[in-house]
Amino acid sequence: MFAGCSSEISHPRGLARGPCQTVAPAPQKRMDLHRRYPAIADLKARARRRIPWFAFEYLDSATGTEATQARNRRKLDEVLLMPSILHGEFSADLSATLLGRHHPLPFGVSPVGMSGLFWPDAERLLARAATEAGLPYGLSTVASRTPEDVAPHLDGNGWFQMYPPRDTGIRDDMLTRARDCGFTTLVLTADVPVASRRERQSRSGLTSPPRLTPRLMAQVARCPAWALGTARQGMPRMRLIDDYAGAITGLGSTEHAGYMLRTSPDMGYLHALRAAWDGPLVVKGVLDARDVPALESAGVDAIWISNHAGRQFDAAPASIEALPAIRAATRLPVIFDSGIEGGLDMVRAIALGADFVMLGRAWHYALGALGAAGPAHLIDMLRRDLDANMGQLGARRLSDLPGRLVAAPPALSL
Repeated sequence: MFAGCSSEISHPRGLARGPCQTVAPAPQKRMDLHRRYPAIADLKARARRRIPWFAFEYLDSATGTEATQARNRRKLDEVLLMPSILHGEFSADLSATLLGRHHPLPFGVSPVGMSGLFWPDAERLLARAATEAGLPYGLSTVASRTPEDVAPHLDGNGWFQMYPPRDTGIRDDMLTRARDCGFTTLVLTADVPVASRRERQSRSGLTSPPRLTPRLMAQVARCPAWALGTARQGMPRMRLIDDYAGAITGLGSTEHAGYMLRTSPDMGYLHALRAAWDGPLVVKGVLDARDVPALESAGVDAIWISNHAGRQFDAAPASIEALPAIRAATRLPVIFDSGIEGGLDMVRAIALGADFVMLGRAWHYALGALGAAGPAHLIDMLRRDLDANMGQLGARRLSDLPGRLVAAPPALSL
């Protein structure tokens, strides 16, 4: 099959120079961006105008009535922290250590399927930006780039997220490719046993693989930057899956070729992954603290709390509701996602026991709004937001945050 990183694709054409290169903006440019786009909501609003509607709906939608997505926001807002005064001037330490690596900021890039659909060459742009900032970058099994494509832009910070293949030969080959390409951490996503029904995504007209119907072409025509970039890079497809699946047709509007290859994992599958992978292993999609003992027994290295940002099950609790009980059930590192809309939400999650926070949609809003300059602006925005909120709380370190919690509301109490 496909093992290792061939020299032919170790240095993708056009990435050393040109419009895809991430360049730190000048100070005046940074200030202009902060005036125009001071929040993730501003990036989202501009991205909505610059990304074709079918791609934006895929990125932004949840499942069902999107009640879980709304619940994530509502429950985060219920987490209150007490400001503290008379601490003098200080610069908060925003660094975090996770899985043996030190990061200057306590957040990273979540793996997102078909990332390149939302902005051309998104995976490599995000991998480069994350590496330059010392943050972890997650590549999905169903990304539009392969591990080999992303490898030149990693420096030990790559996480490979696996949707579990049914065939053990394919599974082992994927693991070999990820390892040989410098991915240090393996993430098993466990909360997608079947395809969800994302109604907004279905209504948008998007198919898998993407097929540009006249309806979709009209949307593309209104987004020239996206169209030109996609013309240069090629229509995104699940390149890693294509290597194993060939041409697969007849999928539902919210399904993709990965569903033809993968299985719904059980504990035996997790044990097999643990035996096959000699680096850190993370299980993503944990909401029930009762699952923690079995995960610990299987030898996982971190627990990732997530409800898939409301994209899988519309009666799930908010991720933040699950955090206190899971934190109390384990001494392993706890990673958190779902519903994060800024630095204050990160502060809330860390105060309730998270060691690290991951974001998915926000990075793609940033790319859609600002292109290659977007990720660096988002990182700087989140850093400033974290710093401002830490100052209000008198918190010099992230470890000070639990002490600033106001009594948790009943839904969040242990």
